[in-house]
Amino acid sequence: MSTHTLGLIGSATDGLENIRTALVEPAIERGWQVAVTLTPTAGTWLEDTGELARIEAATGLPCRVAPRMPREASPHPPIDCFLVCPASANTVAKLALGLADNQALTTVCEAIGVQSVPIVVFPLVNAAHVRHPAWNAHLAALREAGVHLLTGDEYWPLHEPRSAPAGKDLPWDKILDAVESASG
Repeated sequence: MSTHTLGLIGSATDGLENIRTALVEPAIERGWQVAVTLTPTAGTWLEDTGELARIEAATGLPCRVAPRMPREASPHPPIDCFLVCPASANTVAKLALGLADNQALTTVCEAIGVQSVPIVVFPLVNAAHVRHPAWNAHLAALREAGVHLLTGDEYWPLHEPRSAPAGKDLPWDKILDAVESASG
């Protein structure tokens, strides 16, 4: 079985603390090589808890947070599918608008523009974000660009701020199933 590379992009929102055990390691078990890139705040969070080093040990690749120098080769292999998970409302908005102001967003914005690999996005947002007048336009822009959005109660029930469903895990297996379906 040939190995495909999953470009996992993580942003600072709930669930980020579990990406190694809930996404990275299960994806590796499914035959994926996983290359992780984090938004700056997400990188700070995972560095603080020691998860950044554990992700690097699990993947055998550095976690990218900052851009590389122009003279340096990319530390990640070519990507076969991108998964932006968890995606904060900020990350979704910036992707929709093409705002590539950090390494994680630059990577995915370029992929959206090239349209050579599938991109799957799991927005982990609350009802206040969804009620924002720009939200539907952001989702429409991403859909128009061919991005696979994992939204709705089948993935995560919408809730008011600071009232996430207690004791309910994110649908990690379903997210990985969607990645495999999108990458065909």
